[in-house]
Amino acid sequence: MDSGEKRLNELGYKQELRREMTLFKTLAISFSTMTLFTGITPLYGPSLLYAGPASLVWGWVVVSFFTWFVGIAMAEICSSFPTTGSLYFWAAHLAGPKWGPVASWCCAWLEAIGLIAGIGTQAYAGSQALQSIILLSTGTNKDGGYFAPKWLFLCMYMGLTVIWAVLNTFALEVIAFLDIISIWWQVIGGTVLIIMLPLVALTTQSASYVFTHFETAPDSTGISSNVYAAILSVLVSQYSLYGYDAAAHLTEETKGADKNGPIAILSSIGIISVFGWAYILALTFSIQDPSYLYDPTNETKGAFVPAQILYDAFHGRYHNSAGAIIFLFVIWGSYFFGGLSITTSAARVVYALSRDKGIPFSFIWRKIHPKHKVPSNAVWLCAAICILLGLPILKVNVVFTAITSVCTIGWVGGYAVPIFARMVMKEKNFKPGPFYLGRLRRPVCLVAFLWICYTCSVFLLPTYYPISWDTFNYAPVALGVVLGIVMLWWVLDARKWFKGPVRNIDIQNGKV
Repeated sequence: MDSGEKRLNELGYKQELRREMTLFKTLAISFSTMTLFTGITPLYGPSLLYAGPASLVWGWVVVSFFTWFVGIAMAEICSSFPTTGSLYFWAAHLAGPKWGPVASWCCAWLEAIGLIAGIGTQAYAGSQALQSIILLSTGTNKDGGYFAPKWLFLCMYMGLTVIWAVLNTFALEVIAFLDIISIWWQVIGGTVLIIMLPLVALTTQSASYVFTHFETAPDSTGISSNVYAAILSVLVSQYSLYGYDAAAHLTEETKGADKNGPIAILSSIGIISVFGWAYILALTFSIQDPSYLYDPTNETKGAFVPAQILYDAFHGRYHNSAGAIIFLFVIWGSYFFGGLSITTSAARVVYALSRDKGIPFSFIWRKIHPKHKVPSNAVWLCAAICILLGLPILKVNVVFTAITSVCTIGWVGGYAVPIFARMVMKEKNFKPGPFYLGRLRRPVCLVAFLWICYTCSVFLLPTYYPISWDTFNYAPVALGVVLGIVMLWWVLDARKWFKGPVRNIDIQNGKV
């Protein structure tokens, strides 16, 4: 019997999903969920505007450092609890019988909210990249190019969401195959872009500009405080460096999950940390005119700073935008693969929570497709909610800011619950897996927990001043309403019957 399946049985669950994922396939999905381009590209422009290049460049290094603490803490827990429910299951068992139900309830809903919003971030950013591709392909903003209006933008957003749901309805082999394409797409495409962009650019910025220049833009952002501006400029790194828990969501489908799950988590962090920093450096060194990037009359209508950087470099060298369009397509492909992987993870979390009767109409969402052996109903529930999240695109200008904040707080906030429980629990109650921290677990978990709390806090901050309907970060309101309803449901009803993960096999005398 596979070591992961054996541990799953010990935890009280029978093997229902196909266990055929190798370490490489699991790493591919985890890497695709984090993605090289999708976190950095949409927030690069605002982050550069807040405080200039130095804060953006060194902020990535700082965030990468603290992300390792979170990843290491999660890898240890994953090694001990290789289940599809991952964070939610971990929280229940680590918090103990008294606090386990409420811990798993909070964790499951935070994670579900974060992942479903995560699908929305990929769909929005993918539509934004497609918008720029169409604009440059039809003549640029200065030459009568077509800039997709809001209704078409929403159609692209919905179209991507539906495509991801359709693909996730097929057998897991299809998703695994596409995610293998994804890792090579991003590694090869990212490497070529990182090397080629500074070489193509007619001029490059000096090292002193990239690594030491700090400049706020109070006229554009309304933020004059250097500290506040620096904090906001680091949001791009905090948004980009998570998602490595995707490997944990697939542990019931991974061979040797108690070993390969932690390896996939830590490998994903390592790869993204290096490639992400290189990508930020390539973009920043290749800037031709910093002040022109945000000009609404420029070739990309000031809407997408990385697209303008690419255009300036390739048009300046070759007098056409073909190279910029090709690399924008590479970036768009990264969004496509990232959204596909996040849809996979979100469906697994909804399925696991439904299996334990933690969602209304659980009997519908926990059904497994009889032929493909995937939670297809859960997939389509996630897609439907994601589409609803995107409807304000027609009227509101800060949709991406809000969805990004909800995604980050929900997703990363879900990490905090099991990590805190692991930190305070008695060591005798923990059955370690092959990856074990020993005495280091408390300091590692403490740093990880405090970093998560800080990350969630800064994503609640206003990002522009003065605050108005167009600039208001409504993530605190959205999260407050949803989490308020969830906790009210817990107090009034769910606490009476929700006990956390429900075993679906009986274990007696050590035998299944």
